[in-house]
Amino acid sequence: MSPAVSAPLPSPRAPLSLRIAALFIILAGSTLGALTPVLLARRAQKPAQSQNAPRKTPLQAFLHFTKHFGSGVILGTAFIHLLAPAVEALDNPGRSGSWHAFPYALGLCLTSIMSVFLVEVASTRYSARKARKDERETRDDEHEDHIGGRIIGLAILEFGAILHSVLIGLTLAVDAKFKVLFVVLLVHQVFEGLGIGSRLATAAETLPERHAYLPIVGAVLFGLSTPLGLAAGLAATTSSAFAAGVDRVDADVVSGVLDALSAGILMYTALVELLGREILQNDQLVKGSGWKLAWALLWVFLGCSLMALLGKWA
Repeated sequence: MSPAVSAPLPSPRAPLSLRIAALFIILAGSTLGALTPVLLARRAQKPAQSQNAPRKTPLQAFLHFTKHFGSGVILGTAFIHLLAPAVEALDNPGRSGSWHAFPYALGLCLTSIMSVFLVEVASTRYSARKARKDERETRDDEHEDHIGGRIIGLAILEFGAILHSVLIGLTLAVDAKFKVLFVVLLVHQVFEGLGIGSRLATAAETLPERHAYLPIVGAVLFGLSTPLGLAAGLAATTSSAFAAGVDRVDADVVSGVLDALSAGILMYTALVELLGREILQNDQLVKGSGWKLAWALLWVFLGCSLMALLGKWA
């Protein structure tokens, strides 16, 4: 999306009823996309628990490779749909010279990456210290430490994805080319939902029964995020005080800052938590069958390519 130079926010050109209908369509599409892998994974776990053979069912094999597709989708989203718009918004030619003295979008993205890294280091250190308190329960504590790390990783991924989706909803509410953007963002949200859902489904395999609800909650929250942003944007644009008092440049600054921060979160998650741990640190892929590794990499590239292609329109 190209930021305007210094014009007021445009009033919605599409009928309000059409935008309200879009809210519910996107709610259904993104929620369905995120929930499908989670529910399929829960269904796939039941026959696996009742069979002694380690052979995977076709559904389990499909879910195994779609998690790599999800990693590619998240990585492509971070670069094409978050970092690029942030650079464009904060480097607007209509701003004063001080805005061009430093690459603020890249700096904020770097700050976000390092902040997530420090949060994970601190949480891991805290969990490790807690695990050493009782040496007689070392194994149980190590298991709890692993579970805690997985939950923190899920929370970081979910936060970045939800923030991005809220911004998408706000953009859709105020953009003049509503019909074209709506179709593109609907496809975007469905595939990003599949990406997020596949990661939630993978995490669900290692979570204990008492935390089994977390992936479902995460999928539902992702589905609600864009409609909430769209609703907030519609409420704001229908307010005369908002339309008269908000400059497009100021709105682009807020959007650019949030996009840059979200980009850093999703970059770290995709490269470290997903690709790093699921591929580079996965002995079954790295040291196993070359075809299995090739298929995993192909799914990653497909996810990245799809989000890059959608970046042509949104």
